[in-house]
Amino acid sequence: MKFYITTPIYYVNDEPHIGHAYTTIVGDVLARYHRQIGDQVFYLTGTDEHGAKIAESAAKKNMAPQDFCDQNAAKFQEVWQILNISHDQFIRTTDQRHEDAVVTIFQTLYDRGFLEEREYEGMYCVGCEKFLNTRDLINGQCPDHKRTPEIIKEKNWFFKLEQFLPKIEELVRQDKIEILPPSRQNEVLGLIREGVMKDFSVSRQKSQVSWGIELPFDRDQVSYVWIDALSNYITAIGYPVRQDKFEEWWPADLHLMAQDILKFHTIYWPAILMALDLPLPKTMFIHGFFTINGEKMSKSLGNVIKPQSLVDQFGADAARYLLLSQFPFGQESDIREDVFVERYNADLANGYGNAVARVTNLIEKNKLQIKLNKDMVWLNSLAEEYNSYRFDLVLNKIQSKLQELDGYITKTVPWKVTNTSELITILSNAANELWMVSQALLPFMPNIALQVIDTLEADQIVKAPPLFPRL
Repeated sequence: MKFYITTPIYYVNDEPHIGHAYTTIVGDVLARYHRQIGDQVFYLTGTDEHGAKIAESAAKKNMAPQDFCDQNAAKFQEVWQILNISHDQFIRTTDQRHEDAVVTIFQTLYDRGFLEEREYEGMYCVGCEKFLNTRDLINGQCPDHKRTPEIIKEKNWFFKLEQFLPKIEELVRQDKIEILPPSRQNEVLGLIREGVMKDFSVSRQKSQVSWGIELPFDRDQVSYVWIDALSNYITAIGYPVRQDKFEEWWPADLHLMAQDILKFHTIYWPAILMALDLPLPKTMFIHGFFTINGEKMSKSLGNVIKPQSLVDQFGADAARYLLLSQFPFGQESDIREDVFVERYNADLANGYGNAVARVTNLIEKNKLQIKLNKDMVWLNSLAEEYNSYRFDLVLNKIQSKLQELDGYITKTVPWKVTNTSELITILSNAANELWMVSQALLPFMPNIALQVIDTLEADQIVKAPPLFPRL
């Protein structure tokens, strides 16, 4: 089977933070798991690189917008390499083939009558790259960027969203577009019912925003955010040029995202696809935000966690494990260093790491030849948790298996056994359990789990070095 999974493309005005890393690690765990069970996988991530905010930030640094994008996109690529992200493609919206495809998409929508030029006046927040309503403001300011929106009056091209809303509502209700968790489905239906979803602007005047893709039917206008950004999911797999590759992978099996871009993915994107007469993605999973020690993560509070800081403290594989073991995926979650340290010591230093050390030490000490049966059957028992995106429960099952192994070693006391045949049986059982646990951990901790598997599959097993020093 094929499995096409995506993260959002991240805005290059920001450096990678823990929220970006969380979504991308989840995507990577799923991609690795599906490869492990034999699926053909395409895992896509990348960066969103057009818009007024980027041009403004580049100007402040006396940089050309493209140079600014190149610099910041490289930061995302570097962090994903550190975190062992196994994406199949990193798309950038400044890639020429993406820009060419977006031009074709705009022309198609225009030719089919789904775009209309209108004069628009509204409150525009450069930081959000969107128009705001009065109800969105706090004391007249954008709550996220603490700045008063600009009043903008200009002619733009609008996408005729409203005509698609009844069909989208029907598809969401019937789970033809599966939106998870269910609370997010209710949120989407509420947005449609309340009548707040209107036709939306898809362009800006070039005189106001120059850093964008020029519209093929109006050279005075450039693309504005959503058609450009959302289309990456189809342009990355060949649309509209490589029809064979596109049809091989589309529709996407899973779009991952955080809650702030829910309406754009669950309402705008299906409407754009319907206008293009393309199939709709199968599932969208929306997760909540992180708080840090109970407080909202924000630059003003100085509590934004960079992925590198977690890697420096715990190591890349342990950081991946900790982010997915602490809380159910989808919920808003609180990161606390003391809880992470406690979990690291319990699950990894005293749990997995200790089991590896005990078993490999006993095998080396007794100079035993161990035969692995490489039975993968137990991994099938994790499918339900994976399919419901409960990574915390997958890891709980793995920890339970490690506790069973610890109990087995304690009960059989191999260090007291003098009969070689009996000792080989005991330690073969232990090594096979450890091999199976390591296979189960591969999607979460790809480097260390593979290191343990290689140790256990060697002709002569030697004691493994400390994997997780206690903190």
